[in-house]
Amino acid sequence: MEIKTILVTGASRGVGFEVCKKAAAQGHRVIALSRNIKSLQGFDNIDSHSVDLTIEAQITECVAEIKSANTSIDVLINNAGSFINKPFLETTTSEFEEVYKVNLFAVAALTRLLLPMLKHTGHVLNITSMGGVQGTVKFPGLSAYSSSKGALSILTELLAEEFKEKGPAFNALALGAVQTEMLAEAFPGYEAPVSAQQMGDYILNFALTAHQFYNGKVLPISSTTP
Repeated sequence: MEIKTILVTGASRGVGFEVCKKAAAQGHRVIALSRNIKSLQGFDNIDSHSVDLTIEAQITECVAEIKSANTSIDVLINNAGSFINKPFLETTTSEFEEVYKVNLFAVAALTRLLLPMLKHTGHVLNITSMGGVQGTVKFPGLSAYSSSKGALSILTELLAEEFKEKGPAFNALALGAVQTEMLAEAFPGYEAPVSAQQMGDYILNFALTAHQFYNGKVLPISSTTP
């Protein structure tokens, strides 16, 4: 097996944490970004960085630190997400902005800064949501979250087109409900059909292999319809 360097955001819990653990256990080198990195301490093959993705200066500083180690990145998984479940009329502009900062603006900033370190044969995988896919069921209270994920889906398609000649490949997975801490906080008592560990395994495998077959795709990952 070829050892890869994989950078994962939103790495301290949920799906991101499971991706990091699985990748490290397989012997890959993992660069893990999260505000709180305590849960990432003590793992072999995981290099953790504390960064607040709502602050672009911290993103820039983190990337400079990674670059100083002459790092070449095979896979970038933009997994970090900000979630708010609140009626539209009660959602403030600042709350919209905070969600968009993590779910869209940070993805754009981090990807732009890391592109010089990404191999042309590499893969950028954006984690979006079924709620951000046109024609799927939408839920009240998710106006900021789902619209930001919809924008991320379009950004994925645009970047795939812009870099299709020289690489890397860009794809997105639109996840349905996954049993994570974030889901439990937003919808107390709801039990998702897929565990964070199951989804983490799927995302890692897709990130490592699917760019050989896909580019510019936003693929729904859900066991329910529509």
